[in-house]
Amino acid sequence: MSRVGASHRASFRKSDDAYLRELGYEPVLTRRMGPFGNFAISFSVISVLSGCMTLYGFGLNTGGPSVMLWGWLVVGAMVMFIGAALAEVTSAYPTSGALYYQAEQLGGRKWGWYTGWLNLLGLLGAIAGIDYGAALFTGALFNLQWGFEPTPGKIMVIFLCILVLHLALNLFGVRLVSILNSISVWWHLGGVTVIVGALAIVPSHHQSSDFVFGEFVNNTGWSPLYAAVLGLLLAQYTFCGYDASAHLSEETTDAQVSASRGIIHAIGWSWLAGFVLLAGLTFAIQDYAGTVGTATGVPPAQIFLDALGVAGAKALLLVVIIAQLCCGNAETAAASRMVFAFSRDGALPGSHLWRQVDRRTGTPRMAVVLAVACAAVLALPSLYSPVAYAAITSINVVGITPAYAIPIYLRIKNRDRFRPGPWNLGNWGVAVGTIAVVWVVFVTVLFCLPQTRPAGGGLVSVETFNYAPIALLVVLALAWAWWRKQGSSYEVPAQNFDRSAATYENEVV
Repeated sequence: MSRVGASHRASFRKSDDAYLRELGYEPVLTRRMGPFGNFAISFSVISVLSGCMTLYGFGLNTGGPSVMLWGWLVVGAMVMFIGAALAEVTSAYPTSGALYYQAEQLGGRKWGWYTGWLNLLGLLGAIAGIDYGAALFTGALFNLQWGFEPTPGKIMVIFLCILVLHLALNLFGVRLVSILNSISVWWHLGGVTVIVGALAIVPSHHQSSDFVFGEFVNNTGWSPLYAAVLGLLLAQYTFCGYDASAHLSEETTDAQVSASRGIIHAIGWSWLAGFVLLAGLTFAIQDYAGTVGTATGVPPAQIFLDALGVAGAKALLLVVIIAQLCCGNAETAAASRMVFAFSRDGALPGSHLWRQVDRRTGTPRMAVVLAVACAAVLALPSLYSPVAYAAITSINVVGITPAYAIPIYLRIKNRDRFRPGPWNLGNWGVAVGTIAVVWVVFVTVLFCLPQTRPAGGGLVSVETFNYAPIALLVVLALAWAWWRKQGSSYEVPAQNFDRSAATYENEVV
């Protein structure tokens, strides 16, 4: 790929609002987010201090240290392929609708319709997973501070309070969201440094390298191979949400390049930070069985407690909780923009309500309300199912990851129809996209399978059932039924310009 000079790019790249009009939309959102802010929202949504920490206990039982560390490296590499292919398509179509708009432009109305519903399921599942994880860590902190018993009912109350907080913050406008995301980047990087530094310096005992990179643990009841691939959920769940850069593109300056770079840089920095965090936690384990069965309900909290004492554990838990709150806030912003964009094209029941934009803040306020309310519903099974949280994270993966792959697949299938933007992969686009699509098919099937086998044998029970496939089927059925009833009114604007494939030169990532 070759680099195009900034002055030369400016000579053929239209202004953000002019280009959006050519894509078929009149600008109504406020464009107050710069390139760093766009990167920050995806980095905040990926949030290694959320995904890695909340599913760390799952990883301890499902493959153990070796699968967590090596799985992180493998999944991160595969996600980089997905991110690069998605960034290329995003550069050509920088709209709030993101994935579904891209799919519609490259494959037709039905492709866009079903992509949008999958994307929406994944984004709503992400809010539920992130904020419920934050509730679990908050319960662990309360347990250390006041002897709080983190029962499912009490955790649900904390979860709902966190949702209300994110609702309020997102009603103030994108400027506040952008500021909080910028703070979040430094909080995450500083938090990982503080946590790993403290766990490396303070404890007198550390696990060996052989243990960290070679210990395999299988408490799932399934075969070792099945447990090993199932353990990839920790990394795959964490590496979700980088489409936030695309969803906020209508509020970002120089969106055709900024949104694509935001996706790539967010994945790259998260890949590095997450590996350091997982290694630091695992080296500091003092009692494996005690960590898995901790009374706090959160294994990382037990690691902090064993390695640093009560005061140190409380301090680090607070660092993690604040990062998780930033993550949930960013995901709420991304999901609400998807609700707004999908409603703008008439694809949701009550679209006239969800597409309204507040004149004072330039924010789709009712879309924020709907996103938060749906996330609350998705988390309700956690009141009765001990594996519901893993299922919530699976909903995120099986919803949003296929939605990533669809526009990439259509870009490959209809390569003659695709007109690249200023950020593109050149001749590598098809090869990178093919690898991305194959990986997505693999993880989508994997995370629809049972995650824990009942102690008495058999395939599944009520307590161990993975309801992620049910959520997926319900959403697809709803999408099909709504298409039959309302599909004729769904109309993504067609591009009203002719742009040849040679319009833009290639640019180095």
